[in-house]
Amino acid sequence: MQIVSSAKALLLKEFVAAFFLSFRYLLKPKATLNYPHEKNPQSPRYRGEHALRRYPNGEERCIACKLCEAICPAQAITIEAAPRGNDGTRRTTRYDIDMTKCIYCGFCQEACPVDAIVEGPNSEFATETREELFFDKQRLLDNGAIWEREIARNIAADAPYR
Repeated sequence: MQIVSSAKALLLKEFVAAFFLSFRYLLKPKATLNYPHEKNPQSPRYRGEHALRRYPNGEERCIACKLCEAICPAQAITIEAAPRGNDGTRRTTRYDIDMTKCIYCGFCQEACPVDAIVEGPNSEFATETREELFFDKQRLLDNGAIWEREIARNIAADAPYR
């Protein structure tokens, strides 16, 4: 038994096997050859950058129920609410998400009764400073405006499984 293991070590069997494995993958076409222009398909359930959605008439969906804040295991969401001036309904005055704490679990999206907070399809939101990862209400609403079409399509595709 010791002779066999010594022979394997002497002949570098694992090294040669790893070399041929890497050479085989070297000849295969690259998955990221045209990355910025061609991207791999994403699941409708993909959880990326957060966004606050609006109704088609432009009104914010968030009703300040604070369920997302309560269910967040990382305590990354902070909400402050006040009554709106024209009709007295409660709306958010402050909606902040600390993306450095967020673990992208999707609980906030599942807890929201009006689909106001969603995790959109955007996976490319790298920043240069830590402060850029503190999302305020305006940035979340802007993300919702940018990604609304894809978010609505993903929610419709996922609806049969909810």
